[in-house]
Amino acid sequence: MTKRSAELFARCFGHLPEWMVAAPGRVNLIGEHTDYNDGFVLPMALERHTLMAAERNGRREVTLLSVTTGETARFSARNAVERGEPAWSNYVRGVIAGFQRRGHKIGGFDAIIDSTVPYGGGVSSSAALEVASATLLEEMVGHTLDPMEKALLCQEAEHEFAGVPCGLMDQFTSVLAQENHALLLDCRSRTAKPVPMTDPSVSVMVINTNVRHNLMDSAYGERRSQCQEAALALKVPALRDASLEMLEDGRRRMQPIIHRRARHVVSENSRALGFAQAIHRADWTEAGQLMYASHESLRHDYEVSCPELDTVVEIARGISPTGGMIGCRMTGAGFGGCAVSLVRTEALSQITREIDRLYERKTGQQPTLFSSRPGGGARVLKSGR
Repeated sequence: MTKRSAELFARCFGHLPEWMVAAPGRVNLIGEHTDYNDGFVLPMALERHTLMAAERNGRREVTLLSVTTGETARFSARNAVERGEPAWSNYVRGVIAGFQRRGHKIGGFDAIIDSTVPYGGGVSSSAALEVASATLLEEMVGHTLDPMEKALLCQEAEHEFAGVPCGLMDQFTSVLAQENHALLLDCRSRTAKPVPMTDPSVSVMVINTNVRHNLMDSAYGERRSQCQEAALALKVPALRDASLEMLEDGRRRMQPIIHRRARHVVSENSRALGFAQAIHRADWTEAGQLMYASHESLRHDYEVSCPELDTVVEIARGISPTGGMIGCRMTGAGFGGCAVSLVRTEALSQITREIDRLYERKTGQQPTLFSSRPGGGARVLKSGR
């Protein structure tokens, strides 16, 4: 990927790039829609990355060429950068604006953007682009941000320039992930505990339904508002502070749909903590059961699943532990995208073929499947410093 991007940059701009950086996508093993409720999440970085190859151009204009879309974005960096078209360029624009607000002068540059992170699949292609952009700009201005500040800057970019009120999990993971570890992230304290995932007999599989979703068009914002309404009814700062007993006692103070939304968040926090403990004990049976319970909660209480994701999970249940399937659930914001599963490594090839065959038979669509070890965070591949 590095070689391909360098060669493409040379063809487009006449010389090799000065900088090359990469940032990973992530998959959330468990803890869905808990991050913006001050809760717990357990993501890991994927061995799939967004890569940027760049060079100063001596002007105050930024040129971005996306290999994924084939589109080119051009805009001025002479003054405060603003939103614009194409839409994907706003993730980069927002990061540049964040650096400008922090007093950094951004000169013009040309960049190639390439990625192996599935777009719109719920594995944080947007955060990978934001964090890659921030890593590039750190090199360009000669200043390395504190990792948490870097993650927050990228989150601000998504809020303000993409209009998506996301939590911090995606950017945090792309910045701070450690190889062979998941991260148990406390979204209130913004601290993370590495959770070793070194057992070679267990692999993580990601199943992309190839049903794309756009968070701007989804009910993401609506769910967030419903959670805030539930917290207000329970008189707690966030649903992180609620228990299932408290939620049951307060049932009459909220509409049934609000109660269901809150029940998912409260129970999902418990599942995330239990899942981390199960991994520590290598209790894969318990881990698998928690994944299936998470999916059912997301399907029925939070209502963010879809027929394609449900089909993948149903196929996984049919394969069962005897066939090497440990557990499976939807991952990401929902309404399409990916499912994540834990499988026995020795059965990985057979399970891949089985899901591919049955999913296409049941939906008429072909999935994209890949496995990944827990990867590391953003990195500089070539520096002009």
